[in-house]
Amino acid sequence: MFSILGRWGASGFYQRVTEAQRCSPEKSASFFSKMTYSWFSRQMILFCEQRPDFGWSGYGYALALFVVVFLQTLILQQYQRFKMLTSAKIKTAVIGLIYKKALLLSNVSRKQFSTGEIINLMVTDAQQLMDLMTNINLLWSAPFQILMAVSLLWQELGPAVLAGVAVLVFVIPMNALVANRMKTLKKNQRKNKDKQIKLLNEILHGIKILKLYAWEPSYKKKIIEIREQELEVQKSAGYLTVFSMLTLTCIPFLVSLATFGVYFLLDEGNILTATKVFTSMSLFNILRLPLFDLPMVISAVVQTRISLVHLEDFLSTEELLPHSIEANYIGDHAIGFINASFSWDKTGTPVLKDLNIKIPEGALVAVVGQVGSGKSSVLSAILGEMEKLKGVVQRKGSVAYVSQQAWIQNCILQENILFGSVMQKQLYERVLEACVLLPDLEQLPNGDQTEIGEKGVNISGGQKHRVCLARAVYSGADIYLLDDPLSAVDVRVAKQLFENVIGSSGMLRNKTRILVTHNLTLLPQMDLIVVMESGRVAQMGTYQEILSKTKNLTSLLQAFNEQEKAHALKQVSGINSRTVLKDQILVQDDRPLLDQRKQFSVRKEKIPVGGVKFSVILKYLQAFGWLWVWLNVVTCLGQNLVGTGQNLWLSTWAKEAKHMNDFTQWKQIRSNKLSIYGLLGLMQGLFVCSGAYVVTRGSLAASRVLHAQLLDNVLHLPLQFFETNPIGQVINRFTKDMFIIDMRFHYYLRTWVNCTLDVIGTVLVIVGALPLFILGVIPLVFLYFTIQRYYMASSRQIRRLAGASRSPVISHFCETLLGVSTIRAFGHEQRFIQQNKEVVNENLVCFYNNVISNRWLSVRLEFLGNLMVFFTAVLTVLAGNSIDSAIVGLSISYALNITQTLNFWVRKACEIEANAVSIERVCEYEDMDKEAPWITSKRPPSQWPNKGVVEFVDYRARYRDDLGLALQDITFQTHGEEKVGIVGRTGAGKSTLSNCLFRIVERSGGKIIIDGIDISTIGLHDLRGKLNIIPQDPVLFSGTLRMNLDPLDKYPDHELWEVLELCHLKEFVQSLPKKLLHEISEGGENLSVGQRQLVCLARALLRKTKILILDEATASIDFETDNLVQTTIRKEFSDCTILTIAHRLHSIIDSDRVLVLDSGRIIEFETPQNLIHKRGLFFDMLTEAGITGDSGAKNKQLFMDYTK
Repeated sequence: MFSILGRWGASGFYQRVTEAQRCSPEKSASFFSKMTYSWFSRQMILFCEQRPDFGWSGYGYALALFVVVFLQTLILQQYQRFKMLTSAKIKTAVIGLIYKKALLLSNVSRKQFSTGEIINLMVTDAQQLMDLMTNINLLWSAPFQILMAVSLLWQELGPAVLAGVAVLVFVIPMNALVANRMKTLKKNQRKNKDKQIKLLNEILHGIKILKLYAWEPSYKKKIIEIREQELEVQKSAGYLTVFSMLTLTCIPFLVSLATFGVYFLLDEGNILTATKVFTSMSLFNILRLPLFDLPMVISAVVQTRISLVHLEDFLSTEELLPHSIEANYIGDHAIGFINASFSWDKTGTPVLKDLNIKIPEGALVAVVGQVGSGKSSVLSAILGEMEKLKGVVQRKGSVAYVSQQAWIQNCILQENILFGSVMQKQLYERVLEACVLLPDLEQLPNGDQTEIGEKGVNISGGQKHRVCLARAVYSGADIYLLDDPLSAVDVRVAKQLFENVIGSSGMLRNKTRILVTHNLTLLPQMDLIVVMESGRVAQMGTYQEILSKTKNLTSLLQAFNEQEKAHALKQVSGINSRTVLKDQILVQDDRPLLDQRKQFSVRKEKIPVGGVKFSVILKYLQAFGWLWVWLNVVTCLGQNLVGTGQNLWLSTWAKEAKHMNDFTQWKQIRSNKLSIYGLLGLMQGLFVCSGAYVVTRGSLAASRVLHAQLLDNVLHLPLQFFETNPIGQVINRFTKDMFIIDMRFHYYLRTWVNCTLDVIGTVLVIVGALPLFILGVIPLVFLYFTIQRYYMASSRQIRRLAGASRSPVISHFCETLLGVSTIRAFGHEQRFIQQNKEVVNENLVCFYNNVISNRWLSVRLEFLGNLMVFFTAVLTVLAGNSIDSAIVGLSISYALNITQTLNFWVRKACEIEANAVSIERVCEYEDMDKEAPWITSKRPPSQWPNKGVVEFVDYRARYRDDLGLALQDITFQTHGEEKVGIVGRTGAGKSTLSNCLFRIVERSGGKIIIDGIDISTIGLHDLRGKLNIIPQDPVLFSGTLRMNLDPLDKYPDHELWEVLELCHLKEFVQSLPKKLLHEISEGGENLSVGQRQLVCLARALLRKTKILILDEATASIDFETDNLVQTTIRKEFSDCTILTIAHRLHSIIDSDRVLVLDSGRIIEFETPQNLIHKRGLFFDMLTEAGITGDSGAKNKQLFMDYTK
């Protein structure tokens, strides 16, 4: 492990460990001060036994006792501060290592470690290292303290102490067995957490698909199954804790029992005096803490070892080889492949085979081919993202990359475009104009200063791709790799982008440009065309060369029907316009929807202020179970009563021994006294053991209930929540906040109850012995509460800030993993490492304030406790002969104990409120607006809908109550089995219409009736389960291909093969080694975007229903495959009502009717032929697409031929 850390430049890591060791002097001084005040308390008892004539020595001992405990306070707090800061530095160093490694992971490594697993490394394993470093000095100090305490006990009790040592030696192997078992449980728990976070991350990123297909219960069940496995492990760990608590409580008692018993047996003349009893008990109490800490730190070492193994596995995984390509090539071409073959992993089947390509500097190159032919892989090979199996790759100059799936950062739009470059105003404005972003800036609330949400949720798909293109253009690179960026924009914009940016007259005219495209009308303008087929270069040359040599390109052009449109070759066909869920809120000109866009912004995480409401604690107690709550109180009360009884029994025993004149009488009662003392100790152990069991059962119940409620609340939140809130906020609640609920909160709660009873018992014992003590306790208790209240106000808010500041760390990390190929292409790894340091530093600021505020509290509380010790010591001196030395010993012993107990009590009270913030955050979603119920009492017939008639009646919809209408007065009715195309410009309301059908957006007025049933009267799952949709974004989940096709496992294999054949995927799947059981990587990254879209189509074919919505479902596939898919859809869904949101206009030209929307209203609703004759908005869109031109007979005939 350390060799790996060394390789990663972890000198900082070594330095932090060394700093942790430097804490040793403070730790040693703190321990010696403990031993010193034990000696001074012994002198106080001796003083009371002998009562010298001059009382000044008693006051001297009292003052010395105060000075020693005060010095211990100062030294201990300095030690605590130093170790906490050092541990934070170690955690930061580990997070930095993980982040740096994540930027270099190869594709093989990304398959091994999902996003959720890497997040778990940052959240759990880095925290585990931090926790160990706070206690690492206990590895030497705990044995040292035990040794010193035993040596001082030898001075008091002689060889009898060896009996106690024998008990300690006997218990050590038992602790070792427990630690070994805990190690196994930790490994199992880690696997469960990895699985849960991985699945949860995919669910949150694919939440739209889950809602559209009504899959929430299925995936909820999967999460709960993993959670139950976690809780089983947690239960086993809890039962081991019961055993540990039993040994922890019984060891000091067994040590003292064995020591006193052997002390009596060694010499019948040995008598327990007050001095011996309470000095010994003080030393036994000193023994208690290291005996408690040592098993804990051993367990922490075991758990940290597991975390180190995981870190080692991650840090030693395969990286991208920077020298696999000649990035600094100096020659006569910009990019060259010489007999090069590539795969996604070293042992895998070659994806690209025997490439021999030379691209001249300044050339415009098109890469075309069918879905899965290897077009995008060629760009990945140029970037060095693939494993080179053989050959040579040459690249000359810097690179800019526009990925097929737009990657947008969560920052202002200007920063997305500049991407770390220096602002050059003139160039910036030219780029904005060339990328057609100026009209969009006018619509955004703050122009280019508008904050863009996570994954670009508040801008449309077309805008995302234009921003990515602008980022590339502004970078001023030598080579531009463009992965089909024009497929996401409409007709006019695509034309402008090609002319202003990519084409021969664009800003990049002197640069080397490689464009992956399905738009075949662009090919005549290319300097070079590369036709890919099955990972090989099928043809390469100019347009005319390829056209003359092969029928392949000719057939493609015929499919697109471009031979009759020579004039359109100078334009860009707009038939691949796309929109996304947000398009309806983005409009041009002065339209009603403008107000929606201006108010649609990304929400920052809400940070509550003020005290945590008692209702939050009450929710936890209700989840805990009232039976377990009261049993916990009873066991704590019994434990403290028996503990106090033990000490009172020893005090009475010593007092009787002092006044007993007959030694024979002493021998007679000695055995009885020792037996009762042993019985009380055993009872205390049983109470502690029972309490630990009760807490384990109750905490498991609370963890199960609160996690289930959180998951249920999240899945019931509307889709807009996930589009306006970073995913990191939700993951943070399932990771860090649930960890606190699972592992810490119940411990703090029980400890606080225990301390409360302990403080009450201590005060009652001291007041019973020294009644005047009450005069000092009342003002001190008042000061305690004042300090606690003052501290709590800041501590609580610091915890909330810390919780909120963790979310950006996770969000930035997830964002980096999504865009890692873009970051590497631009060579901006160091800049993103610096950004990671900045967001981590924001979290550390809160952590540092928390550490300092804790030290502030500790110094003041311990000073008050020290005053209480001093006050008790002075009172014993003033009492003179009126008080027995046994009572003095008992009082001082309790006074010394109350310093730590009160400190602990106040701290745990603060910890309860501070950590209740996690419960508050977990329960926060409970009060948010939810979707309608999934199932209601009114349920549609099982065969509904059987006709497929969809009717909108005066329908209106808006995204929020305070926003304008997105749809206005929509009234139309489809016929059964009718094919309806839905078209309109960007922001017209097309996607809103489909969202309203699924009730993603609820109505503001009117109604939607499907086959006679108002959809607002039935449950969401009864509605969504009866509709079918092929969405725009192809979302796949990690798992088998079969699971992605049929998550509910409802269909046999032969039906799956049938739909794969219909989607033209059967041949591809049969070529895979595991076929249907082929593992899909996270996000479907081991399939091309087109193949993912075809899998989604196959999924819809399986789920055949009477109504189908196509939301731009074929935008990522080539025209030939698109035509085949459209034919399949028409055939397989011939008896269904199909609503098609237009992406390529030729796909809706043969519709029975076309619905034309504009500004949320219906403008036209007729057959395509009638709309052409009317020359309305639809006709204008066809004209812009180049499908029909003027009113001449030739173009009319062309259109009619096309529709055939």
